[in-house]
Amino acid sequence: MEPDLEPLWAAQRVWNGVALDADGTPYVSFPSADGRGVQAARIGPGDALVPFPDEPWNRLRREPDPDAGFVNVNALRFGPDGLLWIVDAGAPGIGEAAVEGGGRLLAFEAASGTLARTIDLAPALKGKSYVDDIRFNGDHVYATDAGDPGLIVIRLSDGAMRRVLGGHPSTTDRRPMRADGTVLRTKKGDELRVHCDQLEVSPDGQWLYYQPGSGPLYRLPADLLNDFGTQEDALAAAVETSFDSPTTGGTAIDAEGAIYLNAPDTRTLIRIAPDGASEVLLQDDRLIWADAMWLHRDGCLYIPATQQNRTPGFNGGRMAVEYPVWIYRLEIGRQPAPNDHA
Repeated sequence: MEPDLEPLWAAQRVWNGVALDADGTPYVSFPSADGRGVQAARIGPGDALVPFPDEPWNRLRREPDPDAGFVNVNALRFGPDGLLWIVDAGAPGIGEAAVEGGGRLLAFEAASGTLARTIDLAPALKGKSYVDDIRFNGDHVYATDAGDPGLIVIRLSDGAMRRVLGGHPSTTDRRPMRADGTVLRTKKGDELRVHCDQLEVSPDGQWLYYQPGSGPLYRLPADLLNDFGTQEDALAAAVETSFDSPTTGGTAIDAEGAIYLNAPDTRTLIRIAPDGASEVLLQDDRLIWADAMWLHRDGCLYIPATQQNRTPGFNGGRMAVEYPVWIYRLEIGRQPAPNDHA
């Protein structure tokens, strides 16, 4: 018997990520896929969206201004330090020119909204970089670049960073992306390419799993990434194919090392064991491009069904989102991996 999706929160705007604090308060991110507006928010009573950390950070501006607020939020999550880390992609969209100073990691104290740390990713970015998402592993944080293919490794203790596997086959989207039986296309009608996108860290901290938007899923020994002396050819030689995943909306990983992956072409949730064995955990027509999922300590997955494949940037310029957009809860009886999770 398949587990049941429980609808929790609804919005009249496309969100692409959710994270819960220790008390279960939800925070959400918006990639501006269906127009400009609030980019990060806390969900309040009655599904009210309270701009986070405040309205000025989310204010609409004629031109993006990193000194005044967000450029384009693409992800958020609570780190092991308990801070709410927000990923500013630094570009208006995938394939568009990056805004100088826009690509950043911003860590906030969630309760007060106080900015605790800013990491400017400029030294590791390219002209069309689009910082997609992050994961933590001890003193290191890894980020994916979906605009100009590559991985970014940041050492938290001193802020040192480097860019690796730029243009490598494992970071480059080389296959058509599909959802609901359709090849996804940009506003101009070209086949959509979302480069290095999803990533997860194994609970023992030994492996980084990552993939471009259309798959497959690769893995790389984390100690090689963390050693800034490792040469590029050594990194490339160490890349392994972990699972031939299809087009993927979002992923999560549990404390046992199983990866949860959404396949929007079939609206299924797939669980991949550490040995590569896979099973369809759930098929549900409500899983319309389920994106960045959050596994909470209550043993439940929180799943934003974003409908992003129905937005102009994924749908050949045509807007077809059917509002509201939902976040669902799915009880799986597993705990989150503690090395990458508050």
